[in-house]
Amino acid sequence: MSDRVHIVEVGPRDGLQNEKTPISVAGRIAFIEALIAAGLHTVEVGAFVSPKAIPQMIGSAEVLRGVSHHANCELPVLVPNENGYEASQAAGAKLIAVFAAASESFSRANINCSIAESIERFKPVLARAKADGVRVRGYISTVLGCPYEGEIKPQAVVDVAKVLWDLGCYEISLGDTVGVGTPLKARHLLRAVAGDAPMANLAMHFHDTYGQALANLYAGMEEGCRVIDSAAGGLGGCPYAPGATGNVSTEDVVYMLEGMGIATGVDMDKLVAATNVVSGLIGRPPVSRVAAALNAKMRAAK
Repeated sequence: MSDRVHIVEVGPRDGLQNEKTPISVAGRIAFIEALIAAGLHTVEVGAFVSPKAIPQMIGSAEVLRGVSHHANCELPVLVPNENGYEASQAAGAKLIAVFAAASESFSRANINCSIAESIERFKPVLARAKADGVRVRGYISTVLGCPYEGEIKPQAVVDVAKVLWDLGCYEISLGDTVGVGTPLKARHLLRAVAGDAPMANLAMHFHDTYGQALANLYAGMEEGCRVIDSAAGGLGGCPYAPGATGNVSTEDVVYMLEGMGIATGVDMDKLVAATNVVSGLIGRPPVSRVAAALNAKMRAAK
């Protein structure tokens, strides 16, 4: 198995936007700085979305400006439409992300439009980004299951992925938004999507609701996928799926990769320290098993 894996840290955006307790701009900047200091060089830092819909992301422009001195880091932000794109560019974003769903029902519940309508919304965003030299990442949610429609056929994901790829997204992140996938399903999905978008340009974005995320990632790596989205402390969740937990935790991913002999460049002690600070701000301990184990070990040593 190849010894290089790219970790995309999504905690400050995808994680925190699904946490009930909002964190201040200063707190989010400090969190991102701590993650970068721990060795994570691609960190999703915010979203230019409606403050009414997602109040946790208020102040994303200030957050981006506050960390943009890290010229050697990729600092993507989520952009849902042209208004969001213009705001992101005013804040200096060099890398943005657009999002669609593989489930019609989830698309309507999450962003109040059909899949086709969502694609029409971000077509002009992609066109403007291309003209401006801004790279665009594409997210697809509910790729392995939907809280409304149940199992999602791989072809539904392939169809959306092909559109995103053809429109110019440099990478397609496949999101098991409700965390219902299993290794065999993850493997079949990646094989199917790789028929229309190169495996090298696919990312795995798996939630851990049923404790399958690491197994799914391992299966995906065996298929050749080398980009993993994760969130420090396993931050996040899904407001439309009762019981759904957050993203696979970065600590657990790093522990697995290092155990496989795959160097991540991440300082685990610094990563857990960053997670502990943000966990204190949101008022709950991290769900990461590795963070919990290391915290217990640290307490016992005192």
